[in-house]
Amino acid sequence: MSRKMLIKPFRSIESAATATHNWRRRQILKAGASTLVLGLSVTAPRLAWATSVIGVRVWPARDYTRVTIESDQPLQNSQQLLQGPDRLVVDLDGLDLDDALKNLVSKITPNDPQIQAVRVGQYQPHVVRMVFDLKGSVKPQVFTLQPVGSYKYRLVFDLYPAVAPDPLMDLLAQTERKQQQLDAREAMNENAPPPAPPSTLTGPNNPPAHDNSDAFFERYAQNDTGAPTSGTPTAPRPTPPAPPATVLPRPKPAPKPPVIAQDNGSQADDNYGFTTPKSSKGGTTRLLTVAIDPGHGGEDPGAIGSAGTYEKHIALDIAKKLRVKIDAQPNMRAMMTRDADFFVPLNVRVQKARRVGADLFVSIHADAFTTPAARGSSVFALSEHGASSAAARWMATKENASDQIGGINVKTADASVNRALFDMSTTAQIRDSLRYGGFVLNEVGEINKLHKGSVEQAGFAVLKAPDIPSILVETAFISNPEEEQKLNDNAYRDKMANAILKGITRYFAANPPLAKNRMT
Repeated sequence: MSRKMLIKPFRSIESAATATHNWRRRQILKAGASTLVLGLSVTAPRLAWATSVIGVRVWPARDYTRVTIESDQPLQNSQQLLQGPDRLVVDLDGLDLDDALKNLVSKITPNDPQIQAVRVGQYQPHVVRMVFDLKGSVKPQVFTLQPVGSYKYRLVFDLYPAVAPDPLMDLLAQTERKQQQLDAREAMNENAPPPAPPSTLTGPNNPPAHDNSDAFFERYAQNDTGAPTSGTPTAPRPTPPAPPATVLPRPKPAPKPPVIAQDNGSQADDNYGFTTPKSSKGGTTRLLTVAIDPGHGGEDPGAIGSAGTYEKHIALDIAKKLRVKIDAQPNMRAMMTRDADFFVPLNVRVQKARRVGADLFVSIHADAFTTPAARGSSVFALSEHGASSAAARWMATKENASDQIGGINVKTADASVNRALFDMSTTAQIRDSLRYGGFVLNEVGEINKLHKGSVEQAGFAVLKAPDIPSILVETAFISNPEEEQKLNDNAYRDKMANAILKGITRYFAANPPLAKNRMT
């Protein structure tokens, strides 16, 4: 009995101890499991939601507004377009609201053609909601871009207006305004008293009618086309009379390039074999149209100099100056593929030029090379049979990569249209482009050292309009410190625009374009 009593308590104590030990072990395991679950609940979001925003950029333009969100990992998103009022709602998964996203609100400017305002907030845990309040109906395109160049992953929102601006209608409206100005000037000249001495015509409010000075073109740009923008602001400077070098000499024996007149059998005035513009009341005049293409833009900065100068800013400023000078000619008009800091795909640049029936196309650049020693200006035309030099091939490859840097939505690209544009180059177009480039190269050589003494050739995609003589002008090497300094000089940029205009007018004088149907 006692033995059983002795054994029983022993077994009970052992069982109790074992039970206690097991209970404690289970509690420890539970606590450990809880701690592990809690740890996972804390650390899992950091692993799953570790995406961070590197930058947010907005590129407003009349053609479309682009919003770019750059991150270190791909972003998942969903969006819906709502009406009454028009707005685009975007949810970004895997993100917590940070300062970079908050700053998007301040990046929307009042003059943005598409976006009225934007609201950003933490919609759900790890979900950021953006609401774009729109100024009208838009057709959004949302796509992602893989890392390229200095960029990481990018999520792009392109907001196109429901009714896209037509470059032809814009050009016709511009032509109508120009005709009204010419008519008003003619009427003013008919009723004007004898001209005052030249000294009285140099005041800020009374520019001479045919003044080709820097001051005139700056005032013209400010009044009619908006002040030119540049990567480096220039300080105000006095407006002296134009030096002789900036006055466009008249070609001999033909003082003016041709204007092709289209009328119902009416005869145009003869002026050294060319015609002069007529009022829309008495006849129809087809102005010579030059398509100006400022290289790069928006997400695509182009080359960047050692002092921080962006090629896209230089190209845009020279293009604006050239537009002013062309529009100041009574028998010419200009169309720009972009007139602000936004990206335009290469094929769209070609399409715009063809849409307006351009007689000539000039793409303006300030490129870089692998060594800062490279210097000089260059003019390029298209080549069907390879590049004329290794440097030309390198530059063409670099320029053709603009679509990758700037970012295009490959899902919406019409492959058949692109093939048609880029495979229809003709021998005649290349021949005329070489002639055209030769005139421009001679003029550019008067203001800067030439990289090569002849027009070079390579497979530049932007030069592949099949029916438009097209050239690409490298105004200087932005990778050369001395030439970068030149490009930052407003006077040099103006001389470069003037040189391109001289080459254009001399090409037209030597190669009158064929008559085309009137554009209505």
